[in-house]
Amino acid sequence: MCRFVIYKGTAAVQLCHLLTRPCHSIINQAFDSRLRIDRRRPINGDGFGVGWYDSVHDEELGSQPCIFTSVTPAWNNVNLVRLAEKIKSPLVFAHVRATTAGSLSLDNCHPFVHGKLMFMHNGGIAEFPKIKRKIQAALPDEIYNVVNGNTDSEWAFALLLSKLPDADAKTFATNTLKQAMLDTIAHLNALAEDAGIDEPSLMNFCVTDGESVIATRYISSRHDEAASLWFSSGTMFSEYAKGGHYKMSKADKRENIIMIASEPLTFEKADWMEIKTNNMVVITPKMNLLQIPIIDKFYVPPSDPAFHTRGTTFAAEKGLLSPRRAMGPRSASVLDTESGITETAQIPAIAVA
Repeated sequence: MCRFVIYKGTAAVQLCHLLTRPCHSIINQAFDSRLRIDRRRPINGDGFGVGWYDSVHDEELGSQPCIFTSVTPAWNNVNLVRLAEKIKSPLVFAHVRATTAGSLSLDNCHPFVHGKLMFMHNGGIAEFPKIKRKIQAALPDEIYNVVNGNTDSEWAFALLLSKLPDADAKTFATNTLKQAMLDTIAHLNALAEDAGIDEPSLMNFCVTDGESVIATRYISSRHDEAASLWFSSGTMFSEYAKGGHYKMSKADKRENIIMIASEPLTFEKADWMEIKTNNMVVITPKMNLLQIPIIDKFYVPPSDPAFHTRGTTFAAEKGLLSPRRAMGPRSASVLDTESGITETAQIPAIAVA
């Protein structure tokens, strides 16, 4: 299954420090995914994409992100290597794809974009053909017509766009994006329940407007682990030894850099923290970092013994989680790096006609 990485920083990063230079960069994860251990040893070679925002706003260029996608394997695209050496951005989405739904085409490569918004997905919506027409029927014409591909991921993005007060807005409040994400998950769950779908859906979604980032580690199950998701934060992400050995430095309490990834870009023990299953991560424009429980019928609180017995078999069989916790047992706590706010996210009830 796919892999993605998100970078948000107070300063722009040269794309090569995320995509090509680290020995376990997102490109290397396309063929050597350490947390994607299954008997098939699959690779993420069905295309890739990278999206980024300009470091300095240019009125003529506009505020929408730039997207570069290709259906070639990421490790074999010389143009990606060249561009990564010459582009810097304070907010980057990158994705390597292993198809689950939809054909091998540029239209189906993540990240997807609409106006200021970018969206990526790692996972799969269970028995998607059974609910595809219901998703389409729920969309207004102006949103239905923006979909170019045929993946479950892009239709999920379209559904999220329909949950926004104005998908073409020039600015989005963090809470507006957060609520749209919750509404999207709730709607997909309601459609699955109405269609009698028993298999869980893996919904590691992420969306950004260039200022805020919303990401979820989510599965529609009380018994299974979701696809892997990690975060790292600090003051500098740099190479400390030849051969692409990178680490996150923490010179002080500031969070100058926040990264979210399906799989860590480094194997330094202190660099990465695992995001809990059925939690949302929010990065605010001021670089506050929150991990927020998504409260619905599939949520199991840490105080419940069932929280510690979620199985890894389902996600591992999908190629989305190692049966063994290769990165160790350390998990992320709920935090806001500036104000210490703790929150919960309540999934709304969605009625399906």
